[in-house]
Amino acid sequence: MTTPKEDPNPMADRPVPVLYITGWMRSGSTLVGNVLNELPGVLHAGELHYLWQNGVLSSGTNSACGCGLALRECPLWSATLDTAWADTSQAAARRTVMSQHALLRTRHTRDRLAEATGRTAQAPGLGRLLDSTARLYQALAIRGGERLVVDGSKYPAEAAALLGRGDLDVRVLHIVRDPRATAYSYRRVKQYIDPMSPARSSRYWTAFNLASELVGEAAPGRYLRVRHEDLCRRPREVIGEIIRFAGLDDEPPVDDRGIVHLGINHTVTGNPDRLRQGATAILPDDRWRTELSGRDIASATAMAAPLLPRYRYPLFPGRP
Repeated sequence: MTTPKEDPNPMADRPVPVLYITGWMRSGSTLVGNVLNELPGVLHAGELHYLWQNGVLSSGTNSACGCGLALRECPLWSATLDTAWADTSQAAARRTVMSQHALLRTRHTRDRLAEATGRTAQAPGLGRLLDSTARLYQALAIRGGERLVVDGSKYPAEAAALLGRGDLDVRVLHIVRDPRATAYSYRRVKQYIDPMSPARSSRYWTAFNLASELVGEAAPGRYLRVRHEDLCRRPREVIGEIIRFAGLDDEPPVDDRGIVHLGINHTVTGNPDRLRQGATAILPDDRWRTELSGRDIASATAMAAPLLPRYRYPLFPGRP
């Protein structure tokens, strides 16, 4: 496990505001984080959970910083790691990744909630692992995230565990997307992610969303659920709702046409679209309705059917 240095954060006397995004992959979390990153004092860290695996060990895919540099060469991450940790060796990073696998999988969400709410004792090693994450948040808070650090890691068990930290003010944003759309995304080959069958994608979709809802039930005042489709059809309105939920009062950096001007970010892992800069349009993407086969739509629908009405998705989607 990584070793912390002495307190690097003069803001440590107050909780660090954190917006933790959860839900299944391909839901638009990278886009939301990068839009929020345009607000003053807000820093989108990307999928911070993968900092050690992809950034330090370089054993994953899509491991460059959002600024385009290798993570170790990025001034922000180089300073963050150097400030917060005495040991950022590969051996220490491997120990951290092993602890993440042992304690923060989706199946661990109920246990982490029980610990966060004081109903059970904390699992061995969990406190040290969460200390590691909290130190990173604190270091990021003095490097551009003093008002809010956005973490798009999407691990419900990690969100649950972090709710019990007194040194963090964690709010959980749960983004849901139609499972047929995510199945379509996973059917397409991408450099940074392996393809996945529609049935398997929807199994994960169901598990991640159910686990995310457990977090919402345990902490309703610190949980907000939005649909990807609503975000894309009413971006200014939905981004404004997210901003207010995060405790900020800024105007959304999105115009009435759904255009946002994106600058440089320092995200860890995530959709390669995180590297995009300049004017970006937030638009609906319904290609799955015409490009996903009827068989694949049926397969994705069957696995996710029990949750579809809850999220206002039709059981039998029409084709345009």
